[in-house]
Amino acid sequence: MASYDVIVIGSGPGGYVCAIRCAQLGLKTACVEGRDTLGGTCLNVGCIPSKALLHATEMLHESEHNFAKMGLNVGKLKIDWDQMLSYKKDTIDANTKGVAFLFKKNKVDWLKGWGSIPEAGQVKVGDDVHEAKHIVIATGSEAASLPGVEVDEKVVVTSTGALELPRIPKKMVVIGAGVIGLELGSVYNRLGTDVTVVEFLDVVTPGADGEVQKTFQRLLKRQGLNFIMGAAVQKVETTKTKAKVSYQLRKDESEHVIDADCVLVATGRRPFTNGLGLDGLGLALTDRGQVKTDGHWRTNIDGVWAIGDAIDGPMLAHKAEDEGMAVAESIAGQAGHVNYGVIPGVIYTHPEVSSVGETEEQLKEAGRDYKVGKFSFMGNGRAKANFAGDGFVKILADKATDRILGAHIIGPMAGDLIHEICVAMEFGAAAEDLARTCHAHPTYSEAVREAALACGDGPIHS
Repeated sequence: MASYDVIVIGSGPGGYVCAIRCAQLGLKTACVEGRDTLGGTCLNVGCIPSKALLHATEMLHESEHNFAKMGLNVGKLKIDWDQMLSYKKDTIDANTKGVAFLFKKNKVDWLKGWGSIPEAGQVKVGDDVHEAKHIVIATGSEAASLPGVEVDEKVVVTSTGALELPRIPKKMVVIGAGVIGLELGSVYNRLGTDVTVVEFLDVVTPGADGEVQKTFQRLLKRQGLNFIMGAAVQKVETTKTKAKVSYQLRKDESEHVIDADCVLVATGRRPFTNGLGLDGLGLALTDRGQVKTDGHWRTNIDGVWAIGDAIDGPMLAHKAEDEGMAVAESIAGQAGHVNYGVIPGVIYTHPEVSSVGETEEQLKEAGRDYKVGKFSFMGNGRAKANFAGDGFVKILADKATDRILGAHIIGPMAGDLIHEICVAMEFGAAAEDLARTCHAHPTYSEAVREAALACGDGPIHS
């Protein structure tokens, strides 16, 4: 029986970061992982492979729509789907091998197999039982489905199956207009698939800033995606190669059917805690099946912690990473901390969408007195030169103090631009602080400064 200071169950972004940080802090650490490779959903069948396909198809879009404008006459490109999937696999391999290297470098033991917790202070992997002073549950999440929709990962797929389709479908129905559905829908739309998104609500990306939602859907429509909003999917019927999606419109309860070669179920994710033996352990769960923690990632069982998608909060890899580091530091006797008010969200479509902090709708509901600074990328020289003028930067600041309360970006490099505002918010900066900071020209980031200026006397280039 091996003995450790910490055993982390799960090697996704939260788990592997937690394990490495524990080891850096002098704790004898092991990480349990049942996959053949480290990295969890994110590196193997989520964030990383989807970004590879997004990048490849964005290059295809550029070649079809903008190359000729720049004097690059290459003719119509031929899509080699097998090679694109091979490129995606190479990208996954490079990242998962990188985590394995980091484990060796930091002396983190990889306990290969699926873990369970027979009792406090013990983790069972296969037939072996290991002792640990601290156990961290970092088992992530799995795709959630709908009643009447049976996933076979061939015709009816989750994001996992959508990343491994043997051929590019002619028609795809995406159930759910959230991040995963719109990202993968964008991939196949650019590959020539007729993509229809069916969403229960009347807006895309529920919870996002309202102005961003409207602009985002309009731009996606212009790119060729079809939307059926306010529709409740009743069932999906399949043959070997086809599917029929039955849905009911909420506004008039009329019933409709749409055909597809492939149906992507993108209706969210749920915590994955199967096989951990939590019932026998007596570990408390929430009504939604999440591991219940005390606000400092401790469960009701002494020495057992939980982070990432397995607990409450946004299901984001970087949120899990922050929690992993905070738990490691807490176990080591330091003051682990996560500022949940400054966790950015990013949608990696084209254009990208990013956000941090409060939306206008949230501020209105809370009765906050705020001001809006907004700047269009059409006024940004770099964006115009790169055919990337769609979208805007929007900064929300307290009317009395000018402190930044939130920001929402739709446009080029939005996922990178948001972090300037995250850092500003972390240090309690005012919009004027951003506005008075020199930004290099010509860069996309100038649009952030202009939006900050718009919170004051007004932008220069608008």
